[in-house]
Amino acid sequence: MNLSTGILAGGKSTRMGQNKALMTINEKRFIDRIADELGSFSQVLISAAQKGDYEDTGLTVVYDEHKEIGPMEGIYQILRAAKEEYVFICAADMPFVSKELVSYMAEFVSSDYDCYVMMDEQHIHPLCAIYSRKILDVIEKQIAQGCYRLMNILNQVRTKYIKLEYTCFDKKVVKNINTRQEYQKLILPVVFCISAVKDSGKTGLIVKLINEFIKDGYSVGVIKHDGHDYVMDYPGTDTYRFTKAGAVYSAIFSDMQFSVNGKLSKDIGEMVSMVNGADVIIIEGMKHSAYPKIEIVRGAVSDAPVCDPKSLICIATDVVSRDNVSCPVYGLDDIDGIFSCVKQYFGLEQQI
Repeated sequence: MNLSTGILAGGKSTRMGQNKALMTINEKRFIDRIADELGSFSQVLISAAQKGDYEDTGLTVVYDEHKEIGPMEGIYQILRAAKEEYVFICAADMPFVSKELVSYMAEFVSSDYDCYVMMDEQHIHPLCAIYSRKILDVIEKQIAQGCYRLMNILNQVRTKYIKLEYTCFDKKVVKNINTRQEYQKLILPVVFCISAVKDSGKTGLIVKLINEFIKDGYSVGVIKHDGHDYVMDYPGTDTYRFTKAGAVYSAIFSDMQFSVNGKLSKDIGEMVSMVNGADVIIIEGMKHSAYPKIEIVRGAVSDAPVCDPKSLICIATDVVSRDNVSCPVYGLDDIDGIFSCVKQYFGLEQQI
């Protein structure tokens, strides 16, 4: 069915301390991520508190007329401006809202209800809902009476509650990011590669970045990709004997550490999923993978990047000019610059 859609981006973000709509994940603002997801529908509107906000999105922006009354005003203005009878509305601090979720909700639309609202086991989510323009008069009456609770509207009209637990969607699709702690939990772990041709200094850069992340309070895991077979255990150890005897896995652990040696093939996605508990996961190698990456281009062994430019966070080099590439370029020893670039790319600069 044809739907208009709206993003509520007029909040004050007092708990976050900055405009949540403009916060980023992988260098993409929340509001842009949501707008891209909703772009396949009939219309995308943005509700803003004041003139001039979000004009750079190129989308239609509606502005508050009634000040300081919360999201009810944004819903009111979006419904007034919508060209379709039904309008999906979400908050700008819900960066993982998806077009698939909206399409799923639209399947419930019928003449029997006026609102279709997602709910989970703990919460009703009126800021992840499809509203009919027929309820505009109800909203107008609530505003006139000084009643600004969204549940007052839902209780007065015919509302269908859609239970998230009966769907295939993860809870994060309705998650509001209200605090910096929630934001950090949202984006961690971050995963990226240090890639280069052989003998370019990948291990050295990884060690330096490990130290920088640890100083900033992050835990770090490292996965090394070896293009050849390798020996994990050595003759004489018990685990070596287990492996030689045909064990698919051999593992050893103590109170302080553990090791697992497997004789089965694993792809990089499976390896990343095995590194539990780290805030940052650095992969050594995998220059042709889709993971974001820092590429080292050292003049002694190479004179040009080999990675897909679309996957590059930055290049660390003593030979490549920034005029010849589209990503940031740093000197091989500019660890501060490289570290700051990685944090900015993943949004870690916005942490406490």
